[in-house]
Amino acid sequence: MESRSTNKSIFENIDWITVIIYVILVVIGVFNIYAASYDFDNASIFSFDEFSGKQIRWIGLSFVLGLILLLIDARMYETYAYPIYALMLILLVATIFLAKEINGSRSWLVLGPMSLQPAEFAKFATALAMAKLFSGYNFTLNSSPGNYIKALLLFLIPIALILAQNETGSALVYLSLFFVLYREGMSGLILFAALCCVTFFVIAVKFADSTILDIPTGEFVIYLLIMTIMVGMTAIYCKQPNLAKNLFLWFVGTGLIVMILSLFGVTIPGTIYGISVITIACIYCIIAMLRNHIKGMLVTVFFALGSIVFLFSVNHVFNTLQPHQKNRILVTLGIVEDLRGTGYNVNQSKIAIGSGGFIGKGYLNGTQTKLKYVPEQHTDFIFCTIGEEHGFIGSSFVLLLFLILILRVISIAERQPTAFGRVYAYCVASYLILHFVINIGMVIGLCPVIGIPLPFFSYGGSSLWGFTILIFVLLRIDAARREHLSY
Repeated sequence: MESRSTNKSIFENIDWITVIIYVILVVIGVFNIYAASYDFDNASIFSFDEFSGKQIRWIGLSFVLGLILLLIDARMYETYAYPIYALMLILLVATIFLAKEINGSRSWLVLGPMSLQPAEFAKFATALAMAKLFSGYNFTLNSSPGNYIKALLLFLIPIALILAQNETGSALVYLSLFFVLYREGMSGLILFAALCCVTFFVIAVKFADSTILDIPTGEFVIYLLIMTIMVGMTAIYCKQPNLAKNLFLWFVGTGLIVMILSLFGVTIPGTIYGISVITIACIYCIIAMLRNHIKGMLVTVFFALGSIVFLFSVNHVFNTLQPHQKNRILVTLGIVEDLRGTGYNVNQSKIAIGSGGFIGKGYLNGTQTKLKYVPEQHTDFIFCTIGEEHGFIGSSFVLLLFLILILRVISIAERQPTAFGRVYAYCVASYLILHFVINIGMVIGLCPVIGIPLPFFSYGGSSLWGFTILIFVLLRIDAARREHLSY
């Protein structure tokens, strides 16, 4: 009787709004998988010979899996978080050696009639491990550098193992967990530094072919950004407006001197100018810090010098990428136009989405889809099917559903009474946000094509099961909160 009562309370306390959104997404997803692979000779949507039929089978198994996850005691997820994480690491290592090479990567394990991608399930295990770490007694991220190292290792190890499988897209997903660290107390300066790194990388690569003052335009622009940010950090972060004014006058004054000298035929190499002026500014900041005990100035100095080091490492990092990865970045940045090669998928995808107009061409009436102009349209490029057949209205509806789901998960996170529940929920939200943003971004040409599926829409059992596990474990933990259980 007690077991039946407990099961009843579980289903009474489940966040049914999240369940409904999940069901709507997977149902819409399977209809669009059928549309993406449909031609006039296609069989029924339920045929197991079609991608849609296979996906329906995965969906049915996902519903069963979700039910099982809801019936498991919520305390078990916390108790066995580390063993589950260790087991997944072993599976990732085994995949490197046991998986067959498919399209250059070794990331799929063949288990009889089906293939599974362990990297998709490692997301759940890593989320559990992160939640377990932060739920430790008196654990706070900022209490010691060792806590940062522990948190970083939990998701950097899976990243390294997945990169060893040559599966870059799946590995990058784990970087979304930096948002969890930010929610748990990590300084916003770290996220700001990461944003600057991405910005500097894009500028350095995109404007590498033109020059200003005999240096690449990208390098010149980055020097200006470093100087501007130094002044801003000194004024706002360090709250030293007088020092910021002095830095501003130094940068502007030296710049004017260089321009005047150039009028008389004296040219100072831009690289020497940039490094020298910024280095002298850093020395000035260090002297001011020592005299006035302004510890925040050290952050400004580290930022400036670190930015210069990063700038000169961009070429090295870019050259270590695989040729197809470099081409995808160059095409995305508009440096190279390769409509028949690397840029073919994205170009055809944008044509398909644009041709849908406001209301779309109608279900199963997408000409770009029917003529198979977009490769892999039932997987990573499934969103262009929505854009072509359902237009702006249909695309907006799907985007709205994802937005509601993400906000719902964040809402669930904020109402958790324990660090374990809160951190796990934010891990789920982070995964969803990155998958959603990157997939839509690469379909419309804003991000390089790196093979990240659209959750619940892209064809594939591993991705569907992975997100099903993430969502339903979260629902079980949240239901336990409502039952006032101590888990």
